[in-house]
Amino acid sequence: MTTKSKSTAQNNFLTALGAPARRALEGRGITTLTKLARHTEAEILQLHGVGPSSLPKLRSALSACGLAFRPAKK
Repeated sequence: MTTKSKSTAQNNFLTALGAPARRALEGRGITTLTKLARHTEAEILQLHGVGPSSLPKLRSALSACGLAFRPAKK
């Protein structure tokens, strides 16, 4: 992936989500994939408006930029 396409992916991942999930993330200031990667999947699922169907889209966007959700503590 080129630098330009990584930058575009960083900024456009929210467009793949439904409006409630997009607003939930934006409301928490999670507007880039780097910021998203600072959270666990469980933390993201706790946001009102984000459901399980959003996770595959978010995982895919993170993976495309070489990122992943923060691992959950055991």
